[in-house]
Amino acid sequence: MYLRSMVHLRKVNVWRKRQLSGANFLIIAAAFVGLLGGLAGALLKLLTHTIEHSIQGIDWGLKYYILLIFPSIGILLTVVYISGFIRKSKFEHGLSQLIYSISKSGSKIPIHNTYSQIISSALTVGFGGSAGLEAPIAVTGAAIGSNSSKIFGLNYRDRTLLLACGAAAGIASVFNSPIAGMVLALELLLPQFSIPAFIPLLIASAVATVVSQFLSPEPLFVFVAEGWRFDALPYYILMALGIGYFCSYFTKLNTWVGALFHSIKNKWTKVIVGGLVLGILIAVFPALYGEGYITIQELLNGNYSYMLQVSFFKDFAHTDWSVFLFALLTLFGKSIAALVTVQAGGNGGSFGPSLVMGGFIGFVFAYGLNTFAGTQLNVTNFIVVGMAACLSGVMHAPLTGIFLIAEITGGYKLMVPLMIGAAIAYYVNRRHNKYSIYTQSLAKEGNLLSLEDRDRTLLAAVDVGQLLETDYMAFLAESKLSDNISKILDAKKNIFAVVEADGTFTGLVFSEQLLEDVVKLKDKLEEASVLMKDLAQPALELVYLDTPIYEVIQQMERKNIRTLPVLNRDGQFAGFITKNAIFSKYRQEINKSLNYF
Repeated sequence: MYLRSMVHLRKVNVWRKRQLSGANFLIIAAAFVGLLGGLAGALLKLLTHTIEHSIQGIDWGLKYYILLIFPSIGILLTVVYISGFIRKSKFEHGLSQLIYSISKSGSKIPIHNTYSQIISSALTVGFGGSAGLEAPIAVTGAAIGSNSSKIFGLNYRDRTLLLACGAAAGIASVFNSPIAGMVLALELLLPQFSIPAFIPLLIASAVATVVSQFLSPEPLFVFVAEGWRFDALPYYILMALGIGYFCSYFTKLNTWVGALFHSIKNKWTKVIVGGLVLGILIAVFPALYGEGYITIQELLNGNYSYMLQVSFFKDFAHTDWSVFLFALLTLFGKSIAALVTVQAGGNGGSFGPSLVMGGFIGFVFAYGLNTFAGTQLNVTNFIVVGMAACLSGVMHAPLTGIFLIAEITGGYKLMVPLMIGAAIAYYVNRRHNKYSIYTQSLAKEGNLLSLEDRDRTLLAAVDVGQLLETDYMAFLAESKLSDNISKILDAKKNIFAVVEADGTFTGLVFSEQLLEDVVKLKDKLEEASVLMKDLAQPALELVYLDTPIYEVIQQMERKNIRTLPVLNRDGQFAGFITKNAIFSKYRQEINKSLNYF
């Protein structure tokens, strides 16, 4: 049955290649991916909200016990699901895996991501995990695009584009924001795009948005934008500077929390520790439950005491200083809770929490100045700009921050403050952290295809083993030169390795040198007393199988050598690596990185 399906599929692909140009087919494929991405987004929202509403329907006399326990249950169920059902490949969290896939694995994403991301994130967030659904749905959409390209028999270039179309469709479906979905794909996944890539991305985002609007038309935020005042501009700038430093703090906190949980080897211990920390935080600060968008909507509505009204501290809900202080503490609590949720084993992203944290910062800044300094700032406007600025800084994606917030809030009247806030926050965090939270670990491991350090980045994707040439002769150190003369004369290479019986590298000999030695040592040759180890020269430089390619090039340049011996860490000879092979591979990698469309 499978083979028959493959035969029919191959015939269909042959037919469509004859009937449709590559560009026209990609538009159709993008619409197909957008449709599936939109359905996936609607399904994820339905599952998550169904779980949330079921839990919230429980007797709220037990509310604080629910807040304490249920997030832990959600993380536990997520870990059980992943451990029990995702076995053939490693389960990855967040947008980092998409960037890694493009840089390192030919834009191929395991097929289980088309459904496992939906199930696991719905369990995590539906039960109260303080994370966002945006990263899981982006990965789901990207997996749909990547695996669809496999069905269609597309190459790396087109597969990468469909992967990005799927991610754009996922974001567009969750936020009902087609432009933001397209821009995010361009900023994070296709930084080296060409203009024609716009069309498939637009098609995928638009189709996904239409599907999402049809199935779940309610907007994420309801907000009536007012125009911004020129005299408030210095305050927007000041707030954006503060958000930039907060983004730097959050990036460093992400590294610290990740290292802390990485030191816990047992996954069930992670669930217990993370669940306990998360449960306590949410019990004290109920606004941390789930995505957190409900709280932001209440702040946009002007219900500033909402956070206190649903907490242990509701008796303080009507004092300005307690509202300010509680919002500030909730902000930092959110930064911890979002990271603990994922590191403990839950599935979610930092995309949504970035929006929520930005909203809190905008509220704390404007409400605090109005309360304690007597200013007359528009609090809702600062909440909206704060969301854009924080998303821009954390993700290093200023255009995504601007267009996403403008679309989901209808705040196009705030375009200038949005642009200023996003640009400043991005710049400040970029100065302190060259890479975003999604690319930091990839860059450290050499798995990031970035515009900066282009040569080093491209070569980091190549291993010495990939370029190893094993068709060179190696002679035993104890063998006689007289026995090897015929082999030397017939060899196509002019360099030979000399090794011990166990493969340990001893040195090098060159055909020109050997021929000279044959003449000089003619008498000794007849006596058969000259051994290969007597003629071996030490290598000027040695390369190991785990040596980065960029370092290999530096070694060659240092000694002006074009061929170097490669050893394993036990000192055994593995083969040779040549400068020609490295440059040939580099040309392939640079062509692959440029040809997105």
